[in-house]
Amino acid sequence: MSLTAIRTQIDAIDDKLIALLEERMSLVKQIGEIKKMGGATIYRPAREKEILSRLAKHEGLLNKPAIDAIFLEIFAASRSLERSERVAFLGPIGSFTHQAAESRFGAVGDYLSMQSIGAVFKAVESGGAKYGVVPIYNNTSGLVGDTIERLESSEALIVGDMELAIHHCLAAKGESLSAIERIYSKDAAFGQCGGFLRGHGLENVELIPIESTAKAARLASEDERSAAICSHIAAKIYNLPILFDNIQDSGENTTRFAILSDFVNPPSGDDATSIIAQTPNKPGALFALLKEFNDAKINLTQIESLPSGGDKRNSRFFIDFEGHRDDPKSQATLQKIKRYKWLGSYARS
Repeated sequence: MSLTAIRTQIDAIDDKLIALLEERMSLVKQIGEIKKMGGATIYRPAREKEILSRLAKHEGLLNKPAIDAIFLEIFAASRSLERSERVAFLGPIGSFTHQAAESRFGAVGDYLSMQSIGAVFKAVESGGAKYGVVPIYNNTSGLVGDTIERLESSEALIVGDMELAIHHCLAAKGESLSAIERIYSKDAAFGQCGGFLRGHGLENVELIPIESTAKAARLASEDERSAAICSHIAAKIYNLPILFDNIQDSGENTTRFAILSDFVNPPSGDDATSIIAQTPNKPGALFALLKEFNDAKINLTQIESLPSGGDKRNSRFFIDFEGHRDDPKSQATLQKIKRYKWLGSYARS
């Protein structure tokens, strides 16, 4: 078959895809009208997870990541058709949190860049944004204290979460490493990429720490003698060519992000729940807390000790466990614990 004939067939398939997407959007619009009458929220993590799990069974030339990427954009377009709902995220456009938000809400989402975790929470609490995306845990540096502190005092709930592998790239307008005189990035990124810098003779280049890798990309885009250690999305936004990809020393640097909103997810059958539990600061108190979960056969997926905050009488723990708050055995266990703050129940990512 000739190249022209193949392209003609592709064009015909594209036309069919558009027609099918229009048909899908028409049904989505009907759902949107029903939800508006009932005041229901547009974003349903459990429903999206159900669709992606079902579609993964069709994996072929399109692998699961490709299927997920395509349909997350379809989901985002569907939500914007139903009702435009703004997503606030930490950091400037091009930050890793922005990348995490796009991975869940799609490139066509209505995004609001915020300069602090507290500002993201305030945007959700005030209704300035329907959703917020903030980092909650990094596997090398632990819990994000500002996020935990705000969750404890806020009415905003965790309605979903996701993990993002943190991959750094070296991006610059110049075509060779010898042309680089300075590199911009965050302090932490320099440390995470030390092996690459030494291995490529860049340890003596001026390293300029700034507040975000997104800003690093912007600065490097303005100077051919500069480079940035940044995210892929930041390099793309500032049209900065990537010279080297995945330059971090460890391939296992991941950050977990929490999706915040103002609604309660119904049980999906495969949920996680986050709480902050408090125990008396005395021998055996933590054991007693853990025994309640053990006796109920509830699996804990994470438990982290939190700073006392000056209260020497009590200890605090961030806990994730399998199940929804409204599951009977979860309800019974939480009633026995008594001293806790529920942070949200949501479909497991």
